[in-house]
Amino acid sequence: MIMAISTKDIANKMFKYNKITKLWVTGLAVATLAGQALAEETLVVTASSNEDPTAPVKGIVATKTLSATKTAAGLVKTPQSVSVITRDQMAALDVTSVSQALRYSAGVFTEYRGSSNRNDEVFVRGFSYVPKYLDGLSYGATASSQTGTMDPWLLERVELVRGPASVLFGQVNPGGLISMTSKRPTSQPVHQIQFRTGNDNLAEGAFDVGGPLSDDGHLLYRLNGIARSQNSQVEDYKETRIAIAPALTWYPNDATRFTLLTSYQKDPDAGYRNFLPRYGTVNSVDGSYIPRDFNVSDPGYNQSWREQTLIGYEFEHQLNDMLTLRQNARYGTIKQKYRYLVYSNSAANSSVLSRRAQHEERQTDESITSLRRSSRPVSWRTPFSAAWTTKPARISSTSVAPAVHSTISTGVPRSMV
Repeated sequence: MIMAISTKDIANKMFKYNKITKLWVTGLAVATLAGQALAEETLVVTASSNEDPTAPVKGIVATKTLSATKTAAGLVKTPQSVSVITRDQMAALDVTSVSQALRYSAGVFTEYRGSSNRNDEVFVRGFSYVPKYLDGLSYGATASSQTGTMDPWLLERVELVRGPASVLFGQVNPGGLISMTSKRPTSQPVHQIQFRTGNDNLAEGAFDVGGPLSDDGHLLYRLNGIARSQNSQVEDYKETRIAIAPALTWYPNDATRFTLLTSYQKDPDAGYRNFLPRYGTVNSVDGSYIPRDFNVSDPGYNQSWREQTLIGYEFEHQLNDMLTLRQNARYGTIKQKYRYLVYSNSAANSSVLSRRAQHEERQTDESITSLRRSSRPVSWRTPFSAAWTTKPARISSTSVAPAVHSTISTGVPRSMV
């Protein structure tokens, strides 16, 4: 079969081919130009090496730590495992205690007695009651003391240092330590106020203001406070707190900085702290379980109260380009009073708990001083610290009235849990 193709048909096909080719080339050129424009608008985000480990960090990722080496060292260059919980991360987690802020840190076990703001009891790498530090100084009198609790609203960040650190901090739990940093005055104005309500009749109000007090920026201030009231997860228990933290920074000259840090915190209802047995929680007792809000103690006898006052300062003076002198000190008083019926023991497969009365009163006065110096290019410092209790802690347990031991029934059908 022979097909005849005319000259006109060939011309039409060539015209269509040229038209398609032009459209394809034009589209390719437009795409190339768009790609170049897009490449020119691409933003490259890099982490700043000038991050101040005591200043606010935008976001949840910090690049420097102050606690691991007692210098502003990069996390990637620190030869120790360190986790940093920033202010933004604490806000995202909606925490009301330091132990809650550490919930998602590796190797950490918190709140083993339940959700309570009475004590920040934290286990790190299997070691219990790791010590706490506030602004580089021991907080709570002794390395094993759990007397003090800072509200996270007053803190800029919380750092967790894992592993032994006695070379830098002295008497420290082998599991690690918790280092807290207070909010400090900033050159940028801060104006924040918030009100919250929530589960368990939560009612909270907080504020945070700060910025320059002088036109030349040599005098800065920061003032933040919080008031909170919430029912505990345990029946007939309440947690209330008021706290305020004024701070002032003065720059006499470009080489000198003086920062005054103070705080006052009162917990009229400091929280619930008790135990429940294995039988009735893990294993049932005659098919029944203890409800999650069960109160081992007696609401008519319970009392949980704490008050603390802290005042300190940080001084820094750059002697020359090679040598900087830093010195900080703090005096604090922590008073607390607890009265409750604590779980004693229970027989296997028994729905009756044995309780004993306990009454504690403690007052701890501490004064701590630290002197440091550093030189460049090799950083070195000579730390000096001294801590003493001017009034020994008083602990007493009642054994007469009420009776040392009493019992309470826990048998509740599982459907009521």
